[in-house]
Amino acid sequence: MTIADIRKNAEHKMQQSIEAFKNSLTKVRTGRANPQLLDTVHVDYYGSMLPLSQVANLSLLDARTIGVAPWEKGMGAKIEKAIRESDLGLNPASQGDLIRVPMPPMTEERRRELTKVVKNEGEAAKIAIRNLRRDANEAVKKLVKDKLASEDDDRRAQEDIQKLTDRMITEVDKLVVSKEQDIMAV
Repeated sequence: MTIADIRKNAEHKMQQSIEAFKNSLTKVRTGRANPQLLDTVHVDYYGSMLPLSQVANLSLLDARTIGVAPWEKGMGAKIEKAIRESDLGLNPASQGDLIRVPMPPMTEERRRELTKVVKNEGEAAKIAIRNLRRDANEAVKKLVKDKLASEDDDRRAQEDIQKLTDRMITEVDKLVVSKEQDIMAV
């Protein structure tokens, strides 16, 4: 394994950490409706638990309402029950074949709670990125120890990995600020 491989591998893993962080941010509810909010809801479909998106069409009816249109007539009650029993605090209402899922208004206290959650998630993502930096630096040091790379290569590689880490942490910070603004704006 070369220093370039180590750097490429570290960058790939750091990018995966950021993607996981973005994914966890979609689960944090702002006041706006977002069909992705229901990604965690699973419905009993003939004995197997399937994600809601595989048994119904999800759409935005307006800024504060998600529409859920089941693909099969008999699934409406099961979908409604699954949404109600999820830990999202949503109260769906049937209107014929369509299930309306209104977003409750956010209180100031809830907004503060959610910003704390977002900051904690961001900090966890930064820790993951720093751990990847440490692993990459240890791999480079092992190459130097095994005489497969020089001390100068080690120093340059560490500087390069640090720049990469700084860039990724800046991206996490931007995502945190953006999500906080979303939470406070509504």
